[in-house]
Amino acid sequence: MQRISSWWKWPPEGGNRGGSIGASLLEPVERSPVPAMKAHDESMSAADYSRLCGLIYDEAGIHLNAEKKTMLEARIRRRLKALSIASFSEYCATLFGRNGIKDEIPHLIDVVTTNKTDFFREPKHFDFLTAKALPDLIARNRLGRPLLIWSAGCSTGEEPYTLAMVMSEYAEKHPGFRFRILATDVSTTVLAKADRGVYTNDVVAPVPAALKLKYLLRSRDRSSEQVRISPELRRLVEFRHLNFMDSDYGMAEKADAIFCRNVIIYFDRPTQERILGRLADHVLPGGYMFVGHSETLHDMHLPLAPVAPALYRRLEGNGR
Repeated sequence: MQRISSWWKWPPEGGNRGGSIGASLLEPVERSPVPAMKAHDESMSAADYSRLCGLIYDEAGIHLNAEKKTMLEARIRRRLKALSIASFSEYCATLFGRNGIKDEIPHLIDVVTTNKTDFFREPKHFDFLTAKALPDLIARNRLGRPLLIWSAGCSTGEEPYTLAMVMSEYAEKHPGFRFRILATDVSTTVLAKADRGVYTNDVVAPVPAALKLKYLLRSRDRSSEQVRISPELRRLVEFRHLNFMDSDYGMAEKADAIFCRNVIIYFDRPTQERILGRLADHVLPGGYMFVGHSETLHDMHLPLAPVAPALYRRLEGNGR
């Protein structure tokens, strides 16, 4: 990839390529051939699978049932390849050996997590943000401080950069409005991609044409299918590593709104409620919590009140 000086403003010659956006795939660390698996060790043993599931649940909160065994085998083969390890049993021996968990757990979480995201996904949330939430939050903000919006589970950055575009457009129409965007994820691999802000033309297809002109750069290499988020927009987003299972989120201040969309579906129900409760504790009273449309908070004991589909408001006081 060329330096930023080698990027020009949108649009690329010939326009966009259409197409749907698939799930993000994590690239293996190395490109050496996959080591040959021993014939008797082509499948992960039930004991190793059980140990790995327990570790993944403890470290990342992700619940894997028996039906996910084939998926986990396929993803861990990336680590076998990267480490030149020949079998699942050898991998587990390394992982559970001295310093193995400390050294390997970030990589294991990287290959286990699913990173499906889009620009302007569930667009009605952004309509609500600009039409109702921001005016309300500004009215409540008597100190005139910058509003803090947190993209929790930001993946490769499409959501926080969408927020940066939407809120920058709002700021242009409302002089004096200031904001900050915090974007966190458990995967160090996707955070590195997000921070770089480079995407293919297909991935940025949902971005409105006018916003592409303002906020996307294209490569001087006319054959390139990649674009980059403008440096002005990238400066508005702070990317940070955060594991929802950590005892301390390291948040010095509470957010005015949290976007945690299509994230909790990967956790079991008790873990979902525990994580959402902790996130709610990091929202200012009267602030907003946006979740995915496939996610429900029904029967959860949380200090949140429903406002619209997949949208909640932090109750005043404890609210529990």
